[in-house]
Amino acid sequence: MGSGQVTSSEPFDFQGKHVTVAGLGVSGVPAAKVLHGLGARVTVVNDGADERARAQAAELEALGITVRLGDGDSLPEGTELIVTAPGWKPDKPLFTAAAQAGVPVWGDVELAWRLRGPDAAPWLAVTGTNGKTTTVQMLASILKAAGLRTAAVGNIGVSLLDAVLGEGSYDVLAVELSSYQLHWAPSLRAHSAAVLNLAPDHLDWHGSMEAYAKDKGRIYEGNRVACVYNVADKATEDLVREADVEEGCRAVGFTLGTPAPSQLGVVEGILVDRAFVENRQKNAQELAEVADVDPPAPHNIANALAAAALARAYGVPAKAVRDGLRAFTPDAHRIAHIADVDGVAWVDDSKATNTHAAEASLAAYESIVWIAGGLAKGATFDELVAKSAKRLRGAVLIGADRALIREALARHAPEVPVVDLDRTDTGAMRAAVHEARRLAQAGDTVLLAPACASMDMFADYNKRGDAFADAVRELGSVEG
Repeated sequence: MGSGQVTSSEPFDFQGKHVTVAGLGVSGVPAAKVLHGLGARVTVVNDGADERARAQAAELEALGITVRLGDGDSLPEGTELIVTAPGWKPDKPLFTAAAQAGVPVWGDVELAWRLRGPDAAPWLAVTGTNGKTTTVQMLASILKAAGLRTAAVGNIGVSLLDAVLGEGSYDVLAVELSSYQLHWAPSLRAHSAAVLNLAPDHLDWHGSMEAYAKDKGRIYEGNRVACVYNVADKATEDLVREADVEEGCRAVGFTLGTPAPSQLGVVEGILVDRAFVENRQKNAQELAEVADVDPPAPHNIANALAAAALARAYGVPAKAVRDGLRAFTPDAHRIAHIADVDGVAWVDDSKATNTHAAEASLAAYESIVWIAGGLAKGATFDELVAKSAKRLRGAVLIGADRALIREALARHAPEVPVVDLDRTDTGAMRAAVHEARRLAQAGDTVLLAPACASMDMFADYNKRGDAFADAVRELGSVEG
């Protein structure tokens, strides 16, 4: 870890400044309103001009904000700063023009960071390919159990702009950050931060795995107390080594095994801390039991350890870690047990939208009928299938890119029976559930862990999970 005194970003006077907001959407509209309120001369540009965009444009124009629909590529004349929605790709012509003109580009996270007051709450920040939302929610639950005023914010729940500028005052914020958000947040400096894991994802946006990892690693820049990394994922530790942090900031690992000094880990079913204790060479602090983590799947225990590490970095007592984990309930569609029917467990992990998440999900069960498929987003499935083959009783494939999974199964698990469902109508998930039931035996788990995005067949992963759960409950009522 490099070290160097990191100064806070300079205040920015928006009065009279020409600011272009790129993209309407969830972050663009509040950003435009905030900037307008600060006296900036705001122009919003947006690629689309659909009904929703026109309604948002009308709302902003009523405030005196200029909106250009259907033209997100050209740089408005006189622009001195661009504030972009996180999803806009770095290679867009708008940003090329901005670079040539020397115009800085910020994301909504950078804007929120710059607008913090002098006594603003510190940020405990989390990123990673998978597990971010769960970890941040666990962290917020632990902080609340310690009596702290906090919120889960960022890529989740409350918007960062609302958290920074709203009426409520916070002691500390639990902040989820995506690689997109980090790319556009050059001056962010967290109190402590964690990178949970790194696996190929969003490479179409970042251009390469190296660029994706570099953006994730920005979360460690300027950390004051702890850079939390995953002992089982060397790439996360490498990012800590490369980070330029404040003097005295420590590298703290989390592991599902017995922790070394400066790590949190698991000993005989107990989550223990050997990082934030006196004499960590000899001592360990018990934090909670594995049974306090819901659900106690391996990757979720890792999430709990990462959340605990950030909370402990902030000085939270051990009891609050236990109480916070006990109080936490996971969001829907994250390894959620739906029902047991005829001795078969039915589990919804529709949130497993990439291969890394699906691999973690598959690792949690011994004998699985796997429902998978959807939009692959450029992913390949050989490694996932090879690692999981011995656990598979059968597979039911759905969605646009199911052939990629079918071919990987043929190569690495040729003995596993596969049902290829060539339909995308509303009854497709019900058909998948019925096929899975036919393949499953008592003691098996039927697991929806698609390893793909949902938008080929469903509005989002929530709707996909709901369709699965509805079909499973139908099965149960037929049994009853």
